[in-house]
Amino acid sequence: MTMAQLSDVQQRYPGSATFTFGESERLSDWLLSLVHSGKKTATCGALRDFGEGGEPIPVVGRRDIALEWGGSPALAIETLVVRICRFSEVEEAFALAEGENDSLDGWSRDHRMYFERNGG
Repeated sequence: MTMAQLSDVQQRYPGSATFTFGESERLSDWLLSLVHSGKKTATCGALRDFGEGGEPIPVVGRRDIALEWGGSPALAIETLVVRICRFSEVEEAFALAEGENDSLDGWSRDHRMYFERNGG
């Protein structure tokens, strides 16, 4: 996909941010498949990765563009709710909405490992 094509998609969603899921092509592909299937309806990130010098903080109502690992647009997501909380405050309903685990304990284990691998 050329920069012009990505620009066309961004024009369709004014004010959108672009991002990739995960830290590797394999993880990104898996997470995108969960979104496409409807199993993943929530996502999270470390607060330190947002704001100045990082990704834009999500804004309710904004539609952002999730990219394939190679940079092509994969899908648009709309932010319905933004909640900032400590890792220990994540509720089971949210963990399950992420679609990656079948329990809060599994979510906590996997996300702790992910955040530790990525400087958190």
